[in-house]
Amino acid sequence: MTLRTKFILFAVFIHGLLLALAWFVLQQNKYLFLGMELLVLASAYTTIHLYRSFFKPLTLIRAGIESIKDKDFSTKFMAVGQQDLDELVNVYNRMIDQLRQERVAQAEKHFLLDKLIQASPAGIILLGFDNQVESINPAAERFLGQQAGTLTGEHVSQLPEVWARELKDLATGQSTTFRINGIWTYRCHRAHFLDRGFQHYFILIEELTEAILQNERQAYEKVIRVMSHEVNNTTGAINSILGSLGYYANQLQPDDREDFEHVLQVATQRNTNLSRFMANFAEVVRLPEPKKTPIDVHALLQNLHRLLEPELQKRNISIQWQLTPQPLVVLLDAQQLEQVLLNILKNAMEAIGKDGEIQLSTSSSPPQLCITDSGGGIPEHVQAHLFTPFYTTKANGQGIGLTMVRDILVNHGFGFSLSSGSTEQTTFTIKF
Repeated sequence: MTLRTKFILFAVFIHGLLLALAWFVLQQNKYLFLGMELLVLASAYTTIHLYRSFFKPLTLIRAGIESIKDKDFSTKFMAVGQQDLDELVNVYNRMIDQLRQERVAQAEKHFLLDKLIQASPAGIILLGFDNQVESINPAAERFLGQQAGTLTGEHVSQLPEVWARELKDLATGQSTTFRINGIWTYRCHRAHFLDRGFQHYFILIEELTEAILQNERQAYEKVIRVMSHEVNNTTGAINSILGSLGYYANQLQPDDREDFEHVLQVATQRNTNLSRFMANFAEVVRLPEPKKTPIDVHALLQNLHRLLEPELQKRNISIQWQLTPQPLVVLLDAQQLEQVLLNILKNAMEAIGKDGEIQLSTSSSPPQLCITDSGGGIPEHVQAHLFTPFYTTKANGQGIGLTMVRDILVNHGFGFSLSSGSTEQTTFTIKF
């Protein structure tokens, strides 16, 4: 039973007693009855006035509670000229002003934080209590290669393969650094923050690829320049001396002359090969900035096919074409991309050896090229080092082919990956 109901019942009971008493007085004295009636009316008026005075603050409080429940911080009350009630009104209005200001400030901070998260170059994955993805920002979408809609609500273990393996057991406060496809390097750190008394976890993803590539490039550029300078100077001087020694051949006996000339020829050829070897390294250092023009990738592939067709026929390797009906026009440096595709196709041919196929497929949404060969795949321990400068698994390799491919594609701003699936096939993907 509410206080209002109790008060009303009490007032009705008292005034009922007064009316009954007035009825008994009526039997004794009419004038006294009239006095009693006036007393009852005065009491009723006073009771109604007190009722309004007592319960108006309660009505005000109830209205304020409803406004706060509805999160309506714009409703304020006006003073009514009653001191106690006006004090309550002033307190309520100040409280509402403070709540409104705090809500506006919180909304502005939340809006700013959301903008910073969306614009951040670092990837951010917000997690729920059960390691489920609550949201990810555009940078994390780009790193993971998937849209937020496909990942929201999924457990961390359901992320793309490498990401799931590295992040599912990552403890709060710990960091991990790993490489994907032998080129893209990421550092991930798991942390938490408090919101309304609850801990919320997140994973911060930082891409280190550009910094690592720049440091690598600066290191091997210096080494190559020094080596190239010293080797060219040395081989040039030696070839000059060897050429001068050739004039003494006529002074030798015929039996010795042939061996002498052969030795000079071998030494000269070896110096020439050494100079060519260093020149190949220097090409990586002297790689110019791409001069981009609109180019049809399909036309580039057709030209390279005609160039490599004799070798393909010799090895009995077939080309499977799966190109989009419309030309795939991309802004790029035709000469540099042709070098990239030539290197990839030659690697595919060498991986197959004989009797196999190379599949060339393109798509327009998103624009990309996939080159898949049936060469038996790449061992997992090799995949992590494929784009490392001067790393090679070939007997006479120099380890600069994929390094040049990497630098050209990075300079173009193209995404790329080299992976082997369970079908013993290797796919090189270029995302334009």
